[in-house]
Formats: sequence, C-alpha cells, structure tokens
Amino acid sequence: MCIEYKETKVFEGKEIEHLFLSVGWMSGKYPQRVVKGLSNSSKVISAWDGDRLVGLIRAMDDGEMVAFAHYLLVHPSYQGQGIASRLLEQLKEKYKDYLFFNIMPDEKKNVAFYEKHGFTVLDEGTAMQICNAH
Repeated sequence: MCIEYKETKVFEGKEIEHLFLSVGWMSGKYPQRVVKGLSNSSKVISAWDGDRLVGLIRAMDDGEMVAFAHYLLVHPSYQGQGIASRLLEQLKEKYKDYLFFNIMPDEKKNVAFYEKHGFTVLDEGTAMQICNAH
C-alpha cells in the first residue's frame, strides 16, 4: 500500500462522511458543511490510498503569527501506520516560521501523541467550546 499525501481543499461529501464517521466524529453527519469548511481553511493535507481518503489534517491561521491545527484523523483501518504523524509533521513544516502553532485535542488520550511531536500542555490553559449541533 502506497499512501499519497496531497494538499487539496476539494472533497466529495461521501468521502468526508465516510472518514469522519469511521472515527465516530459527529462532524461526519454534516459532510457538506465539512466540505465547505475545508474549502475555507488555510491549509488542508490529506492522505489517500488510491482514490480512498484515509486521513486528513487542516489548519486555520492569521497569515503571520498564529496557526491552529484541527481535524487530525485517520481511518481506523489505516491507524498505526504513521499516517497521522506524517500529516502533522507536514503541517508543522508549513507553519515553522509562525510564532505559535496550536493544537486543541478533543480527547485527553491524544495528548501524548502531540507531546511526541513537540507540543506542550499549557500550564494555565484549557480548551473551551460552544457546540451548536443539536
């Protein structure tokens, strides 16, 4: 299996739905909204096995100082093969000249993964969110 990494913001709703629901993310129930959100993101890097979308990471930035990584996910059938690490490292390279590159993991179990890639937990920080999905 040869995974190809692409910088594209063009996706089909079905491939987004399949990937996001494969990891149990609620966003997968809104594939057209995710597609639109990805098209408006600053950077998107995706992983493909042929024509199958198997992984994705995106970032939003202010063009100079701060970038936020969001949506790092890999289909369960492809996890454990270094795809998430490769996606994250490619994105880190794109933002190496920014003052801050932030990640806000939704699950505490993923903190060790991000620490392995050079991120640190903020001593006084905490993630906050308003969820408007019903």
